Parts: sequence; structure tokens; C-alpha cells
Amino acid sequence: MKQEVIVIGSGLGGLECANLLARAGKRVLLLEQGSQAGGCLQSYKRHGLAFDTGFHYVGGLSEGQSLYAPFRYLGLLDLPWKQLDDDFDHIIIGKQQFVFRQGLNQFVQSLSNDFPTERHALENYAKILQASEREQLQALNPQSSGEFSPELLETSAYTYLSESFRNPLLRNVLSGTSLKMELRRESLPLFTFAHGNSSFIESSWRLQGDGSLLVQTLINNLRAHGGEIICRAEVSELVEQNGQITTAICSNGERYEGDVFISDVHPALTCQWVKQSEQMKRVYRRRIAALENTFGMFTVSLRLKPGTLQYFNHNYYVYREANVWDFYLNKGPVSGLLISCRAPQDGAYTEQVDLLTPMLWEQCQAWSDTRIGQRGPAYEEMKQRLAEECIELAGEIIPNLKEMVVETYTSTPLTYRDYTDTPEGSAYGLRKDFRNPLLTLLSPRTPIPNLLLTGQNLVLHGIHGVTMTALLTCAEILGKEWIWEHLFNHQQ
Repeated sequence: MKQEVIVIGSGLGGLECANLLARAGKRVLLLEQGSQAGGCLQSYKRHGLAFDTGFHYVGGLSEGQSLYAPFRYLGLLDLPWKQLDDDFDHIIIGKQQFVFRQGLNQFVQSLSNDFPTERHALENYAKILQASEREQLQALNPQSSGEFSPELLETSAYTYLSESFRNPLLRNVLSGTSLKMELRRESLPLFTFAHGNSSFIESSWRLQGDGSLLVQTLINNLRAHGGEIICRAEVSELVEQNGQITTAICSNGERYEGDVFISDVHPALTCQWVKQSEQMKRVYRRRIAALENTFGMFTVSLRLKPGTLQYFNHNYYVYREANVWDFYLNKGPVSGLLISCRAPQDGAYTEQVDLLTPMLWEQCQAWSDTRIGQRGPAYEEMKQRLAEECIELAGEIIPNLKEMVVETYTSTPLTYRDYTDTPEGSAYGLRKDFRNPLLTLLSPRTPIPNLLLTGQNLVLHGIHGVTMTALLTCAEILGKEWIWEHLFNHQQ
């Protein structure tokens, strides 16, 4: 049967697009190449415990905040969310500790206590964070232009911080929770920096469970509205006829016909599927292929002895020195990481801790031609060394952590690449660049009218960013009026 919409890739963006369109009455088919849906929301089980691969906490879920309306409409607010402490992020630089507090006023007040001469600059920064949230909402408002502010897009985040804050330590503190993005002096736009921090300061939340709760809820809701998902359906070609994509051909020979196609897969891979095209010219293909990817992450997932570590309802960002923007470029032991723990279902103790630190593609490129389980002892030794360095640094915050550990599980950008088909194992999609924002911030539209894009490679990354991008993608099919009326009109 011919589908009205075929979505390719079941990452968060693909799942959300499929759900929104199915709820709008479209006949939707979702194709996933792997045996398990979810993309970076996938989890895996070891000894009865489920470990996340790319999901740790999310912002903006309180009523009236930026992610509340989409999650409410998608049925995700009913999951067991646990709001983090008021002091939700602890930033440790050397021997000094600072906190990010939920709520913009409280955020400013807390940091002003530590940096009293910078209060005015902090208040101005809070206005930028607030404006960035408004911009995301207004991009979907049918009464607005839908364009993002050039001032944010064309301003360097690093330059803004350097010119706005006199105290270099405060610049590092304000950047300290930004392992949620690629901190890169040469390219990071203030637009990306502000969007990557604002929703968490609104309010921050952690699931009492793993990311598969999100995935399974979206799959169940998709099916309840008549949609279908097929796993082990690896798309190998998109066939264009008369300037439109008509068919998705899978590597197993199955063919699926549709009216509209949405790719939640990297744009460079999507272009490769279109073997012959009148619409997708060589210049567009070259442009997409030339875009750079952000760095990946090295993740250490720890299983702890029961009853040894009391649950902490916040996150730690730990740095040996005040070099938040470039510590990952220095050779030597790991010197910066995020520490996050799983909220227990009951009791006061956690059995799971995740440690994350940036990892450049160059660090694992020697094994780029290998697959999981076939990389040899040198690769395993490299992972073990990095894991020990992460545990050692985390142990400065959690005394005796090493003695609590029962099992250690690690992943590199190669792991992400193999499981999610993400080029270079990029953690945050294509690199955005304030020097050329129009080139690096991709539209959902492609040169082929009925082929759309979604996911973290377009405008924004992360749970929040991918969700807003999914709404922009669906607005190309349903219209902004439909999105606004069904999701946001009640908030105005």
C-alpha cells in the first residue's frame, strides 16, 4: 500500500515526526535500519540494568516552558520524570565549585553572589537566554517571519563571553555545563550556545528509567494512531521520477512507495541514496558533503555495588583547570567530564553512574575501517586507559568511586557510528558556524520538493533542539497553522 508519509530513521526526530503526522491523520510508515528503534536514545542492558547511550537529562518541561507543549501533545509528560535540585548543575573548576540554579532570576542571583561585579552582565545574558526561547516558539508562529535573529546567528559565542564578562573564571563557569554541545572558539554561534543552555535553566529533569521509555512511548502512540514501524529495513536508494521521490528501496529488496519522504538520517547519507536526480544538483550535493561534523563523546557507564553511593539529584561538570573551551584538545589525561547518575526506582542509593568526555575523531580514526568486536587489543587498551582516567577524575568528587565499581562499559565515536550510522560518531550533528550560518544551518527542505530532512543536523541538537526541529519539518507538510493551533495556541 502506498503511504502518505515515509519516515526514514527512528531517532527522536523521526519518531516525533511520525507521531505528529499520524495524529494529523496521515498514513505513516517509519523505516529503521537497525533491530532496535531510538537512535541516540537507545539503551542496552547488562546484568538486569539498562544503560543509556546519549540521554541524561532534559530542560523546559514545566507548564508554560519551552518543551512542555510538544511533550504534552506527544504523550511524553506522563513518563516518570524527576525534577532535579534547584542547584541542578555543579561546575567544579580546579578546587572551586559553582552552581547553576533553575529559573533565570535564581540563576542570575546565584552567580552574582560569586561574581558581584558581574551582575549587570549576567542580567543581560539572562535576557539573551530568554530571547532564544522566544525565538524557537516564534519560528513556528504563522504570524511571524519564522526567521532566527541574525545577531545571535552571526555572533561568536566565545567573543560574546569575552567581551561581556570581565572575569575569565566566570566565562569558564558559564561555559562549564556546555559539554551538551561542541565548544569550539573558531565556529560556535551564540545562537547555538544560548539554545543549548536556556531550557535547562528554565527547569531540569531526569527520567526514573532509561531513554527507551521515550522510544517505546512514541512507538506505542504511533501505532495507536495507525502508523507502522519496520525495523531491519535499511534504505539503500531513493528513486526519483518526474522531480519527486516515489520509492524507498531497502537493502533486502523491499520497496516502499510514498507521497512524502522524511529523512532523520545524516544529510550526506540521504543525498547518497538519491542515485539519479533532476532536482538535486551537484552543487547541493557538494555543499552537504563538505559540511563538517562535531566531535563525538567517550562514555563510561559504571555499575556500582548496591548501597555504596547515595543518589545525587544533580549533575557534576568537572575540570582540572579553567580551560573549559579547549581542555579536550590538550594531550594528556582526561581533564574534563560530566558526571550523571541514574535516579533509583526506590531507595536512596544509585547503582549507575555515567561519565562523559569529548573525544575527537582523530583519537579513534586508526580503527575507522573496523566494526564492533573486531578492533583488536590496542583499541581495548585505549578504552581501558581512558576509562581509568575518567574514573580517577570523577573520584575527586565522589570519594572511593573506584572501589564501588562492579562493571565498566565504554563507548567511543566508533560505537555511535556503528549503531546509529552517524558519520564520525558525531555527538551533536553538523557543525554550526557563525561565520557562515546560512550554509551550516540547514532547512528541512531539500531541492526535491517531497524529500524533507529532520534531526540534530539541521538547526538545533539535543532532546529540546531535535523536538523543535521536528515541528519545523512537520510544518512543511501540515502548515504552521496546524502546529500552532494543536500545540501552542492554548499557551497564548
